[in-house]
Amino acid sequence: MMVSRINDVLSHSGIEFGTSGARGLVEQFTDDVCAAFSIAFLKCMQAQYSVKRVAIGMDRRPSSPAIAAVCSAAARSIGVEVVNYGILPTPALALQAMADGAPAIMVTGSHIPFDRNGIKFYRPDGEITKADEQAILGVSLPLTPLSDTSFPPVNEEAIQHYIQRYVQWFGEQALAGKRVGVYQHSAAGRDLNVEVLEALGATAIPLGRSEVFVPIDTEAVSEDDRARSRAWALEYGFDAILTTDGDGDRPLVADEQGEWLRGDTLGLLCARELGIQALAVPVSCNTAIEKCDAFAKVLRTRIGSPYVLAGIEELVSDYQIVAGFEANGGFILGTDIQKEGRALTALPTRDALLPALALMVMAARQAKPLSTLRDDLPSRYTASDRLKGIPAEDSQAILANFRTDLPATEKALGLEHAIEGLDATDGLRMTLSNGDIVHLRASGNAPELRCYAESASEAMAAELVRNTIHKVSEKVSELIER
Repeated sequence: MMVSRINDVLSHSGIEFGTSGARGLVEQFTDDVCAAFSIAFLKCMQAQYSVKRVAIGMDRRPSSPAIAAVCSAAARSIGVEVVNYGILPTPALALQAMADGAPAIMVTGSHIPFDRNGIKFYRPDGEITKADEQAILGVSLPLTPLSDTSFPPVNEEAIQHYIQRYVQWFGEQALAGKRVGVYQHSAAGRDLNVEVLEALGATAIPLGRSEVFVPIDTEAVSEDDRARSRAWALEYGFDAILTTDGDGDRPLVADEQGEWLRGDTLGLLCARELGIQALAVPVSCNTAIEKCDAFAKVLRTRIGSPYVLAGIEELVSDYQIVAGFEANGGFILGTDIQKEGRALTALPTRDALLPALALMVMAARQAKPLSTLRDDLPSRYTASDRLKGIPAEDSQAILANFRTDLPATEKALGLEHAIEGLDATDGLRMTLSNGDIVHLRASGNAPELRCYAESASEAMAAELVRNTIHKVSEKVSELIER
């Protein structure tokens, strides 16, 4: 019988590393592919650390338990003990694995549709790097069939550790008297989120629980979810509404009126509340971050947590309190924080709860509605949406075409103002003569073309996105016809 080699299995799988782990169609995550990824990752970790065990977790996708079981079996096949932390948010798994000094494997597709899935890998000190990704893909060892795909019992320690992280930092009565709706849908941390809020003294009301996977995208909130949150706020008199994406590393917070806050606004307010000195943020984030003059340094990066983490590493040599966040709201705490005898340890991966809770606690302390917290920020508003089903190569072709002839691009996109500046850090970010921004980029996780816009009002930013999406869809149709 011919034995396949790990790098050959991975190179023929059709699965690639994106901005947040290895992602692909469920049917591409065969047993061989899952085993190959797991063994390659652990072999790379063994070359750098003393690895005796691995932490494994998953989201609620229908395909996740089977993938996690194979990852577990693969680890045991090379003599690595497995700790099964079950269904939990990605940051909760990362936090526990770091405390254990162990690598971790998280089976999750985050916000992408349920017919897809993914695997995220963590070193004992945080997310893997782009160099680690290449090392994993290059492992050339024989891949032997797995004989035992049983899965150890679930260990609840990681969930309790994650809850206590925020109870200890914010205090048991930090949200006393507050009513918070928890849009649970199929989020990995849907029950955990209720526990945290109640432990902080709030009355938490579960809403919208679903046993069918719901792909919540915090950068492209559906009109149904906008209407749903407004109706809930009106019906229940909430002070806030909380939800996350599927694996709990991207937050969505609605104010007392049921209006969802943009992720980069959430991150900005959280960073200011925590006293962050220097920030690493993707190029897609709102320019209010610089304009508010709250930070000694703002470093712009490509989109994706590996790039933000690299930016954080660059900043820690010059600043004591460093963090990063993304336009999706995921907050990355790069250094420990000490305050009034309390400590919040660094968590170098995206987290949904820290920014969400920071805003709620800040509003409670100031006795202000959540909707007023951004009142003193510069009047810069962002909006975003996506064109689905667009292969990456088509997106790249469109962007290359737009980049070469700016007058033609202004006409093609129906822009009323001239393009005065281009930023190709990630995709094509165009600054217009009136200060508006239009940013187009191919998604690193799915066949989508994403559009971000920034303007002086929320309505103008939303209109800019709608118009751009419409115009780009016409260009896609032209491309297909050719």
